[in-house]
Amino acid sequence: MSGGWAGSDRVRRLPPGWKKIRARILARDPICVLCGVRPSTHCDHIKAKTDDHRETALQGVCAECHGRKSSAEGNAAPRTKPGRRRPPEQHPGLLAGPKG
Repeated sequence: MSGGWAGSDRVRRLPPGWKKIRARILARDPICVLCGVRPSTHCDHIKAKTDDHRETALQGVCAECHGRKSSAEGNAAPRTKPGRRRPPEQHPGLLAGPKG
């Protein structure tokens, strides 16, 4: 999991009145909509990485399901930076040159 909001601009992108919106979602979905067992403690955007804060785009989920869902979404997301790749190395037999 990501370890929280560190390094994220997500908090700044939340709309005014977010606390009230969140409270309405948790009141509407008192039990996690994903597992149907634990109490909802997190307000989750149904579609990942969106700024759609309409109540129809939000759901109440428990911490465990939210962490699992967010982790899966992060792993499924395309990489934004290319990985560091080493240049191909020459075969060791080609490094010395001809013996003479």
